[in-house]
Amino acid sequence: MGTLSQQAVEAGDERDIITCMINTLAPSAPARPLALIAAALLPFTLVPSGASAQPVPDAFTVAETGQRFATLQDAVDAIGDGRGTIRIQPGTYRQCAVQEGGVIVYEAPQPGSVTFTARSCEGKAAFVLRGVGAEIRGITFSNMRVPDGNGAGIRLEKGALNVAYARFENSQQGILTADDPTGRIYITRSTFSGLGTCENSAGCAHSIYIGNYGSLTVRESRFERGTGGHYVKARSREVLIEGNSFDDANGKATNYMIDLPAGSVGRIGENWFVQGRDKENYSAFIALGAEDLLHPSDGLKIEKNEARFAPGLSRNSVFLADWTASRVVMQGNRIAGGIKQYEQR
Repeated sequence: MGTLSQQAVEAGDERDIITCMINTLAPSAPARPLALIAAALLPFTLVPSGASAQPVPDAFTVAETGQRFATLQDAVDAIGDGRGTIRIQPGTYRQCAVQEGGVIVYEAPQPGSVTFTARSCEGKAAFVLRGVGAEIRGITFSNMRVPDGNGAGIRLEKGALNVAYARFENSQQGILTADDPTGRIYITRSTFSGLGTCENSAGCAHSIYIGNYGSLTVRESRFERGTGGHYVKARSREVLIEGNSFDDANGKATNYMIDLPAGSVGRIGENWFVQGRDKENYSAFIALGAEDLLHPSDGLKIEKNEARFAPGLSRNSVFLADWTASRVVMQGNRIAGGIKQYEQR
């Protein structure tokens, strides 16, 4: 992964650059065992909240040119429609930035050493991305709130996105996107904690809310302590959700673990689900096609997952609630008592 930016620079066309980025970070090998999730999360350490809260000279370095800036926005503007890597000094930053073009890698020296907190651009997010593509490495986003209830660490409006070893916490939303049917999103070894709300006029916010994107991959990541909405909501045509943990034991007023409201194909496999007590809707763990059917779902695989209730909790629920009547492949799932494997609605 360390040579990713070099490969991007050498790849030529910008669309090819994003394909190179995604293929490098997202090999075709199967997801690693769930036991590695905990190990993946170990590097996260929080920086004291007072550190680097104000602009710091030379905090943001464009690796390719050596230019140094006191604000992230200045570093982004220096790259412009080109491609480059912004290396960020450890610290906590009350800053935000808008990427209008190009391909940019935003890089912390170590996972958890850089935090962006409590500052949004355009009333949207800490990072507002509408370039050709972006990659976020090892950055924490916290306490993101805006008046319409959709405050996020990342607002992706178009283009490709890679996220690795990142943390999203105590905000209205983690990642929120617009629609880009040709775009690709890849998220790996990241944590989503204390996210979501249904208390604002804009509707519910979720830990991850993906619009009509071409594909979404989420691997070896942790979702926990939701505060409303769903943990993953995605209108993507294709999804690959593998090797993650969805721990709702300490959730409050949450809904589904995974909601695919427009139909999707792909695979949901080798995930671990625990449904908690405090639910706005506990009728299902996974929902398919509950809203508008944009995509076919025939052939969607839901396999080798484990689902149960929090200790001491007894109720009835459904692992997959299906509004599409599609030919879904369900096999090898380990489902606890009180949970019906499949229900057509």
